[in-house]
Amino acid sequence: MNYQEYIPSEALRNYVKCYYVYESDALQLVDDKAFATGCVEIMFNLDGAQWQTQSNGKFIQTSKAELWGQILKPLPLKLTGRSSMLGIRFHPFGAALFFNEEVSLFNDQVIDLRTLMGKAIDDLFQMLQDSTDLPKRLEHIEQFLLNRLTQSARKQEKTKMVKFVMNELTRDDFFDNIENVAARYGITSRYLQKIFLQYTGLTPKLYAKINRFQKSLVLVGRGELSLTSIAYQSGYFDQSHFIREFRSFTGMTPSGFDGENSSAALASPNK
Repeated sequence: MNYQEYIPSEALRNYVKCYYVYESDALQLVDDKAFATGCVEIMFNLDGAQWQTQSNGKFIQTSKAELWGQILKPLPLKLTGRSSMLGIRFHPFGAALFFNEEVSLFNDQVIDLRTLMGKAIDDLFQMLQDSTDLPKRLEHIEQFLLNRLTQSARKQEKTKMVKFVMNELTRDDFFDNIENVAARYGITSRYLQKIFLQYTGLTPKLYAKINRFQKSLVLVGRGELSLTSIAYQSGYFDQSHFIREFRSFTGMTPSGFDGENSSAALASPNK
């Protein structure tokens, strides 16, 4: 498999973490799982086979234009054959600016993006397929996102606050409680929880847990450190706490995780 990331323009960098290309030439069945990343994503299946994701015990083929909400539980997926995909990974607080719906409504779902945005997505998808080079494709995506961004001016102030809180929660030396964090912004902890959920699909506590898990996922995938070292470098109290939380997000222990053949480790937002 080939995976490459590309930096957004300065105008979108505060909201879009990266664009990415995922290409697979495998002829055999690829079994994989998606894990919690803290990010909402859009994926365009431009050529070849399409992912199938598991829902209610059955595998369902995803659409040509997909919205991946916050994946909170391990999501089995599979792919057979050559495939070429182009994706948009939003910052945890960024996706809310581009949708009319609250992003928490998308949690644990892979949704046909056309049901949310209609003809605008059909037109964008057609332009992506008609273009023959990646820079032109990224230009089409950027113009689409910039047009959407101009419609969300009133949301942008609240996303700034969410971003600042996220920066606090992910500091290595953060040991405060959410009540004190909210007080620093002149709001109640209940209101902070509400805004956080509305704009990210997550509570502050869950976001901090996902960020910690993603740190550990990258280190486990590298296979260079002991589990004890990974636990402490990722911010866990001890090894047992780390293993328990890793299992809750992946359904397996760290020792049973194959980082070399996992797209989740390859495309982690924390790598």
